[in-house]
Amino acid sequence: MNKLALKLLLVFAVLFLVIWKLSSSVKFQLFGELIYQVDTEQKLVALTFDDGPTPYYTAGVLQLLDLYQVKATFFVTGADTQRYMTQAKQIVAAGHQLGNHSWSHQRMVFMSLDEINRELEGTDQQIREAGYQGEILFRPPYGKKLVLLPWYLANTHRTSITWDIAPETFDEDSEDPQTMAAEVLEQVKPGSIVLLHLMYKNREASRAALPLIIKGLKEKGYRMVTLSELLAAQ
Repeated sequence: MNKLALKLLLVFAVLFLVIWKLSSSVKFQLFGELIYQVDTEQKLVALTFDDGPTPYYTAGVLQLLDLYQVKATFFVTGADTQRYMTQAKQIVAAGHQLGNHSWSHQRMVFMSLDEINRELEGTDQQIREAGYQGEILFRPPYGKKLVLLPWYLANTHRTSITWDIAPETFDEDSEDPQTMAAEVLEQVKPGSIVLLHLMYKNREASRAALPLIIKGLKEKGYRMVTLSELLAAQ
């Protein structure tokens, strides 16, 4: 391999690394507003749940939240919301917030503007049909975004929400509810946004961690609120 080819290979490798880190960053996007944690002195925290709703686990999560009298934000997909509208309406009726997590939950890094439009606008429509009337915040699937998605978000005046605490490892052999709860309680600060996935069968550890997280946060003097409530405390 000659020197020019080696230099080009190195440039492409560095460029790929930069693009990968940029697309995966939870603290930065090229256009528009991104919020991963709210600047507030109040001991408020937002619990956020991605994916779903589903007919098997939504009711149990809602019962738990009602038991502890806390509010949360559910970032739902358009496809699941359309399929399980009853569960989506139950989330809204219980006083929780719905957010847009795309229609199909595919990585949106290289989607065209037309595809992005269909993914977001279709999901917004389902969220409105579920009865939610508040601001619809957006969370990109897998947290991935690069150029076109942030550009679309900025031009449609949408706020991207990521997180500052994500205790799940997605390794069922090592995931432990106590460990997950401890990680949240160690990292939490006023204005934190916690990410959990609760809606599918393989997320049993996350569902078991939720009451431990809620009780621990209450003991530390935190109040759990929707994202809109947290944003209002800035």
